[in-house]
Amino acid sequence: MGGITRASIGAAGVLVTALALAACGGGSGGGTSTGSYGFPQVAQDDKAEITVWVDADRTGAAEAFKKAHPDVPVKVVSYDGSANGSNSFRTKMQLFDRAGSGWPDVVFSTQNNDAAWAAQKSGGKQAFAAVLSDGLVPKATLDGFTPGSLAPCTVEGKVYCLRNDLAQVVLWHNKTLLAKFGYSVPTTWEDYQALGERVAREHPGYIVGTVGDAWTPETFFWSSKCRANGITGPRSVTVQTGTPECKRAAAMLDTLIKNGTTPNISVFTPEFVKKYSGKVLVMPGPAWYAGAIFNNPQSLDVPKGQLGVAAPPAWQGDTAVTGNVGGGTWFISSHSKNLKAAATFAEFVTTADDYQVNLAPGYPAFAAAADKWVKKQESSGYYATDLQPVVKAGGEIWDGWGSGIFSQEAIWAKTMTPAIADGKSLVDLLPAWETAIKNQAKVDGYTVE
Repeated sequence: MGGITRASIGAAGVLVTALALAACGGGSGGGTSTGSYGFPQVAQDDKAEITVWVDADRTGAAEAFKKAHPDVPVKVVSYDGSANGSNSFRTKMQLFDRAGSGWPDVVFSTQNNDAAWAAQKSGGKQAFAAVLSDGLVPKATLDGFTPGSLAPCTVEGKVYCLRNDLAQVVLWHNKTLLAKFGYSVPTTWEDYQALGERVAREHPGYIVGTVGDAWTPETFFWSSKCRANGITGPRSVTVQTGTPECKRAAAMLDTLIKNGTTPNISVFTPEFVKKYSGKVLVMPGPAWYAGAIFNNPQSLDVPKGQLGVAAPPAWQGDTAVTGNVGGGTWFISSHSKNLKAAATFAEFVTTADDYQVNLAPGYPAFAAAADKWVKKQESSGYYATDLQPVVKAGGEIWDGWGSGIFSQEAIWAKTMTPAIADGKSLVDLLPAWETAIKNQAKVDGYTVE
């Protein structure tokens, strides 16, 4: 997210996986057995077609795999990737559990909380997610991921998914516009608010951020050490939105929402592109905004040489930390009839240069690919600054915000986004947000502290 090269890892991965499968009897046949990977396996068929579920943004990953592995039969199915906490991944797997068939072999999810349910048996049924760290994916490959990046994939010491990319929050900014207006890049959140207040007075219509997306809590509240999502165990969570850390973020946003510099409009809407192209001065947001929002002809399309990136701001008297906005995860089904091919696919799309360096829009979670991705991005001459703040922020993700079964994005979208649209204060809404989180956590079987 490396001293190990991608090529050596990829080759070793395929070899080790193949040998391990051979050792546990991979091949055609019937029946179910518990192999060396630590979960019940159906009879394996190394020639069986694998079905892979991807969202629209990951179709390129599937196509890159097909090109690199033309001998592996792959059926690609598009779905929403559980975007914005839709929970479609879990819902569909529950249907297949009831039917006793239909599971895809590999699934991509935009969410980081799916391992919390996918690693657990449901209604006596086998867990959907295959254990990866008991030999299915080589230890050398797992060790090649940026430290901490597989934490959302790890349940009770075992790894159940591979991270696609990291989504640490950084401070994107238009260096050209800031210089033109005589503004400096804010290094504290207090400076950030002051900049928003000054922009509202001096350059109305320009913005310093948005609150229109479901990941607003990860962008602003997680970065403020607001303990709204303190996952403390497999089924325990601490929810405290009345703390000073939560209130300072809410009060700041109240000011910036009211003065128009942080609108309640999603960055993925035509309205946002129409109103704010060329008018984004600064924007706290995840690393993947680089390709998804700024360097994208279908979005803001910021011209070459203007876009800069800075480290996430700190609150005065506190250390700088960042939130994490998705990043994406790849799961292998424990029900797969071709675990060898499924593992080869999952390793390829998360570690191979052919996708992660050459095509992926976001900062790879696999360390060797991340190093190359940064060099490739910087060599393009597109950015007005170097990308080291993105690298640095990857190690500053605050660990007080966890990855539970329930989706903070879904809760925010249902509870907070409409209230903001109605003109209500975020500070005043904090108790309602806390209640909504606690209620959903209890529905999902959590003990709320």
